[in-house]
Amino acid sequence: MPNLPITRYRLVTLTLLAAATILWIGANQDLAGAVCWVACFILTLRDEAPEIRRRQGVLLIVVAMLGAIDINPSLDNENFIRLSVAFFLALVVPYLWLKFRGDGEVIRYRFLPKKWRWADPIYTVLSVPLAIGILLFYAWGNQALFGNELFRQWTLPEPVPDLGEIRRLFIGINLVGIWDELFFINTSFAILRSLYRFPIANALQAVLYTALLFDMAFVGLGAIIVFLFALTQGSMYEKSEGLLWVLIVHLIVDFVLVYFIVNTYYPGYGAGFLLRKGF
Repeated sequence: MPNLPITRYRLVTLTLLAAATILWIGANQDLAGAVCWVACFILTLRDEAPEIRRRQGVLLIVVAMLGAIDINPSLDNENFIRLSVAFFLALVVPYLWLKFRGDGEVIRYRFLPKKWRWADPIYTVLSVPLAIGILLFYAWGNQALFGNELFRQWTLPEPVPDLGEIRRLFIGINLVGIWDELFFINTSFAILRSLYRFPIANALQAVLYTALLFDMAFVGLGAIIVFLFALTQGSMYEKSEGLLWVLIVHLIVDFVLVYFIVNTYYPGYGAGFLLRKGF
């Protein structure tokens, strides 16, 4: 991997990339975010390294695409279609661009790890109690500090459970979870890691990861919790060089998340919501 030096010029460029992502996607400050994005795009295109111009340039284009759409957790068909198209393009555009520009090795859809480590399955098992504890703390902290009931960011009909809506919620959250890892880790992190040292690439992908999920639903303490989660996912991918563990961990977290959402609306519904009649 190149591990290109971080000159003052590139430090400014990467700072603008982070600022554009936070302002445009996370904070919905379109004008300020667009100004930072334009400045970053110009500096990227003027960088002396052609790989930065190609790879960072296409990542910036995807950031603009995501900043231009309304990202929310609504379960209606219109939102499903809109997000599906945008998220699909966010994966396909950089992959095809880099493939046909001679950078096909940058984004690799490798599922099985290249390096098998005992730490990965151990952490995966531990992610179950960790997900429960962290989400409970997150929900408590949001309520105590921000007066926000986290699990009601996603809407379900009340007071009678609707199995169809629960199914849509489960499918939607898991599809977004899979996309998260394919885009933030397998695409964004992979592009940045092909240019910069691991700590820089991982921190920048975590900023992008956090900004989008904060905009979608993970408000309040979400900025801290999602950022730390994204760092661990990037680290796991760096060491295993495969998607297996990062996907499993994310889907475990998503299952726990859906469980808490469902039981917020329908107390006592239990963890067997997938086994109820209608699934």
